[in-house]
Amino acid sequence: MVSAANARLKRLTRRRRRLVNERVRVLNMLQADLQAVCQGLIDITREVGNQWFLHLLVSADTLLQLTRLRKATILKIPCVGRTYARVIQDWQPRAQWSPEVEWVGAMIQEDAQRVLALDAQIMALETAMHHVAQEFTIATTLASIPGFGPICTAELAGEIGAVTRFQQESSLALYLGMATLDNSSGQRHSSKPPKQVNVRAKAAMMIAVDRHRKQIPESQRYYEKKRQQGKSHNQAIRALGRHLCRIIYKMLTTERLYEIRPVEGDTTGHGAARSLPVGQLRRAKKLAHA
Repeated sequence: MVSAANARLKRLTRRRRRLVNERVRVLNMLQADLQAVCQGLIDITREVGNQWFLHLLVSADTLLQLTRLRKATILKIPCVGRTYARVIQDWQPRAQWSPEVEWVGAMIQEDAQRVLALDAQIMALETAMHHVAQEFTIATTLASIPGFGPICTAELAGEIGAVTRFQQESSLALYLGMATLDNSSGQRHSSKPPKQVNVRAKAAMMIAVDRHRKQIPESQRYYEKKRQQGKSHNQAIRALGRHLCRIIYKMLTTERLYEIRPVEGDTTGHGAARSLPVGQLRRAKKLAHA
């Protein structure tokens, strides 16, 4: 049975993903139009989606007026400090506009305004996701794994729903896109991707596993081993993710959190990973803060 927290978390994470995808599309259009209208304006920022740059684009009635903004006015633009103000002032005397700016400029400002609105909506959704995830056992369990951030954890928890849906850990691995199906025949040995993969969960899992291996030395060594065997980056990440699926399935079915405990005689401080019962770890945390 799907819990209320799971249903809400799934709806929130899917809506956030749609808004993020829309943000990418709008930014691509915005950057293409800026390149056609004023390449020098893009050169003053490393990323068109920066908040200060978007606020700059909408700070005047038209783009042409940006070259006439005074320092006092520039400093009043949200997210613009003295450093960015100097960058803008250095650009103003050498700004060059194409004739298209007369009618494309309004489109650019509309796109910039849309991105700012999307950023606000995405931030609000992430805040709501955080509160809901705290009430969902699967989310709190996954969050205990190093490298599994709040966004990936919420997306995975929302898509997994209830671990009872999966009869064994291999089913969970297939669902998360971390395993393939055997397609061997006779002397030919091969595999094929399963059709029952949840693409949203797979995308979140790939990101989470990649971050996880950067924090856990044992996982990093396994990843490097696969790369040395000729595997691509994604193949090595999926191989590591396959092992993590076994751990995740065990954690969810036994209600245990991920823990790294010190190894006796180890001087590196890396320790070894294990899972710890949820109740036991919560009691340990309470004693630590007492």
